[in-house]
Amino acid sequence: MMRVLRRKIVVLVVAAYVAFSLYAAYNVFFSKRVMSRVHRVVKKGSAGGGGRFQIMQIQSANVSLLSNEWNPWEEDDLAEEINIQHKRDTFKEHLDLIAKSRPKRYKVQIWGKAAIGLYLWEHILEGPLNPTDKTGQWREGEIQSGKINFSFYTGPAVVQGHIPVDTDSVVLVLNGREQQKISYSTQWLQHAQALVQAHTLTHVAVVLLGSEQCTNDWISPYLRRHGGFIDVLFLVYDSPWVNDKDVFQWPLGVATYRHFPVIMPSAQLVSTTRPYLCNFLGTVYKNSSREALMTILKQENLEKECITNAREKWLPQETAESLRQYQSALAQSELTLCPVGVNAECYRIYEACASGSLPVVEDVQTKGRCTEGHGSPLRLLKDAGAPFVFVKDWKELPAILQKERAMSQAQREERRRRLLEWYSGFRQQMKERFTEVLEEAFFKVS
Repeated sequence: MMRVLRRKIVVLVVAAYVAFSLYAAYNVFFSKRVMSRVHRVVKKGSAGGGGRFQIMQIQSANVSLLSNEWNPWEEDDLAEEINIQHKRDTFKEHLDLIAKSRPKRYKVQIWGKAAIGLYLWEHILEGPLNPTDKTGQWREGEIQSGKINFSFYTGPAVVQGHIPVDTDSVVLVLNGREQQKISYSTQWLQHAQALVQAHTLTHVAVVLLGSEQCTNDWISPYLRRHGGFIDVLFLVYDSPWVNDKDVFQWPLGVATYRHFPVIMPSAQLVSTTRPYLCNFLGTVYKNSSREALMTILKQENLEKECITNAREKWLPQETAESLRQYQSALAQSELTLCPVGVNAECYRIYEACASGSLPVVEDVQTKGRCTEGHGSPLRLLKDAGAPFVFVKDWKELPAILQKERAMSQAQREERRRRLLEWYSGFRQQMKERFTEVLEEAFFKVS
């Protein structure tokens, strides 16, 4: 009886074991249930890479199975992705708005192939130059004015085809005073014309030291209005071409070719006592008003009160000593006498202004084709309200000096201050005018 009971128990145990084994096998090989994403089977006691490898296998299997199964976190994940994308789009819109609100910048190169280019760059635009050595073969600088980033190149080594052209807009600074200079300037114009034809350049302007008699016909064919490529011409002297549309008058400035420096306004220029009433250092031409001026200075016994140094022949270059003497004369004199030469406008006028010495300017028309009539000569300076003393005849000088003797030191200092302020404002006005003309002519910015 007991044997039968044990046999039944064994049979039931075996049957249960077989049934459990079949159920387990079915679950392993045929069931589609998915392991929870928050559970991982990690072999207990496994170390290092083995355990991680097993985890990666299980995760890989889960990803494959989940692609076909419901994901309880799907909506949360999608919402999070949408939120992140929204933030990215908002940030991009913010950057775009900043870019649009930032003023647009333009690039213009200035090729200085005449000494007046240094007056434009250092005195008007107040740009830096590297190297600072004035004898440098290649000098360059950059400055921003208005909406334009200017770059400047000058020196003997700045030759055609070797300037790194990184813009389609160029200003050429040229000298057209005499035939040799005109021939050299024409070569540069032909080079610029070739670049325009090759579509390397689109906009070209010229700053020209023109003829002192205003005979500048040689450059006329290059102007756009005559079928050429020059959009704007800035021209020195009272030319009848000036119309403030495509031809603008430009100041002669200081003699940078003689290395006249940039003189910054200072309290010393205003307050220092000046021992001389006036000065004139320059060339005296035969049968000129300069001869008449020197005669009056001698007749009135003014040579002790005024610094004078006359020479019969014009010298193109100054020595270091002669430049020092000239600058000293300007700085020690209340007045600087400015007789006409070939033209009424001369370097001495601007050099006196920079030194705080009031110019006494001979206001007479010279020979040539310069504009006559109201405002001329020296139209540009008069229109700017220059606080000079203008004379028609040097016979007026003794009365001017008599009035000068009667002035107090305080009155003289106030006059110097006004002169220096005017000249600083004049240069700023020329800077703004130059920039605005190019912005409108080149880039249609108004």
